[in-house]
Amino acid sequence: MKRAHLLGWAALLAFAAPTLLPAADVDLKVGDKAPTFEAKDDTGKTWKSSDVVGKKFVVVYFYPADLTGGCTAQACGFRDDMKTLADKGVEVVGVSGDSVENHQVFKKEKDLNFPLLADEDGAVAKAFGVPVSPGGIAKVKAGGKDIELKQGVRAKRWTFLIDKDGKIALKNTEVKAADDSKAILKAIDALKK
Repeated sequence: MKRAHLLGWAALLAFAAPTLLPAADVDLKVGDKAPTFEAKDDTGKTWKSSDVVGKKFVVVYFYPADLTGGCTAQACGFRDDMKTLADKGVEVVGVSGDSVENHQVFKKEKDLNFPLLADEDGAVAKAFGVPVSPGGIAKVKAGGKDIELKQGVRAKRWTFLIDKDGKIALKNTEVKAADDSKAILKAIDALKK
């Protein structure tokens, strides 16, 4: 009886746990060439890494979903540090499985001052080796109303810093959302020494 009970719980946990979608066999390391990518930004225009990599430091940060707790803290940290980052020659882009429309709501609600890229199928995340799971619906508040935002996929919270040579200068797979922008500022200062 106990064995059957345990098997029942194991089956329930397996069903309830998010399934990671197969990712390309990518395991970027510091010093590796960063992947070239493009995606629609929050204005609906195509943002191309080739337009900025080699000219600036580029932060590419992946996050699970717009307007959720940790993701909002992370985005607002970058927003608040944007002048300092820009003064150091850094461009920041946030990437999630949210749609262009979701990003427009998030950007307006939190007054974000950097591009958000729509990676609904997880192609950009997979190019960086970032694990993704199936998307879903996030129930959030925006403009004082309860709304639902649908994501194509949900990426793990990982941050990459690409140097001016187009190489990975930092890979953080254990991101502390609220401190991410400060960690990037420290990394930039260390690289410039």
